[in-house]
Amino acid sequence: MTTTLTPTDRADKRSDDATRAEAQRVFRSVALLLARYEVRNLKRIFEEFERDILLPILLGEIALHNLGELENGKEVSARPLDRDEPCDTRSLRPCNAYSIAAATGLPRETVRRKIARLIELGWINRRHNGHLYVSSEALAKFGELLYSRELPELLAIADRARRLMGR
Repeated sequence: MTTTLTPTDRADKRSDDATRAEAQRVFRSVALLLARYEVRNLKRIFEEFERDILLPILLGEIALHNLGELENGKEVSARPLDRDEPCDTRSLRPCNAYSIAAATGLPRETVRRKIARLIELGWINRRHNGHLYVSSEALAKFGELLYSRELPELLAIADRARRLMGR
């Protein structure tokens, strides 16, 4: 049994096809816009971290772990500062190489080596018990980059994407 489309049905089908084609075109444009941003950002990060892409991943995981409790407005109780503590970590949640290896899926030995490099750069502090904390220097340096360069660029990209999508 064949179905015969009425002229109205054919017009509706052409309209639906045109709508889908336009949605696909917009989707590709937004995807390309985001891909350009990501590649540009990855290149900058690659250069800022001695051309070692694992360093920013590990630094980011440690920082997010340390600061994670603050994300939901949860206050972490302050405790007395230990004498050997290199920075005020009282309001940060500690992590260690094992938990970072688990979070990233990277081998523990690789994580251990990269953490040693982050410590040399002054971006991570390790306490005597192995607890890792993002340093205030890293927070200042990369926080400033985020606010001054990356966040405004990302917001501009989001605005362009919204315009492309007609929102």
